[in-house]
Amino acid sequence: MFCINCGVKLADTEKTCPLCNTAVYHPDLKQNEARPLYPTGKIPKTKAKSKAFNGAVIILVLIPMLVCFLCDLQTDGVLNWFGFVVGGLLLGYIMFALPFWFKNPNPVIFVPCAFVAAIVYLLYINLVTGGDWFLSFVFPIAGGCCVIVSTVVTLLRYLKKGKLYIFGGMFIAFAGLILLIEFLLDITFGLSFVGWSVYPLAVLSLFGGMLIYLAINHSAREMMERKLFF
Repeated sequence: MFCINCGVKLADTEKTCPLCNTAVYHPDLKQNEARPLYPTGKIPKTKAKSKAFNGAVIILVLIPMLVCFLCDLQTDGVLNWFGFVVGGLLLGYIMFALPFWFKNPNPVIFVPCAFVAAIVYLLYINLVTGGDWFLSFVFPIAGGCCVIVSTVVTLLRYLKKGKLYIFGGMFIAFAGLILLIEFLLDITFGLSFVGWSVYPLAVLSLFGGMLIYLAINHSAREMMERKLFF
């Protein structure tokens, strides 16, 4: 007989494990019948997400909007920075609170929506501040992140196997994106291309390649699982 928690061998007379104090369980021993916690057929069901909670979140978003509106208007008589506050609050609401309105929110839909909301907010900042960095820097970087993350989320949701391939490809894609970031920094802001992106590019590419290798080589994957205990 062995302990169900730590696996140490036990004598048949043991009541608890001498190593971890776990109660001894043996499938051949008859278990005492316990009184059910609930009457038959009257087990409480899990309630759906409360709309009251979502309504409270909306109120919590509207309160700082109103306060910032009054503060900005009272300071100079015109609205200067109020739009940034509204955009940030709406972005946070779309990313973290909006999915709670749905019983079973689909991340395949909400993840791209969150990225689109962030891109629109950054476009607003660019237009208000008179910047010229959106199209040449933010849009390709944010768009690339949106494509990579949305693809990973979609594959993980609808594919039962191949997670190592998915995550390996994700790391390699982000490695290429980091190289693109340094290139766009040079074009947009005039920063010299010094090659710092090569280091994360090499690390992420090697790590992604290792995951893909483990996905292909079954024996290497089993050995890694035994070494890391997963």
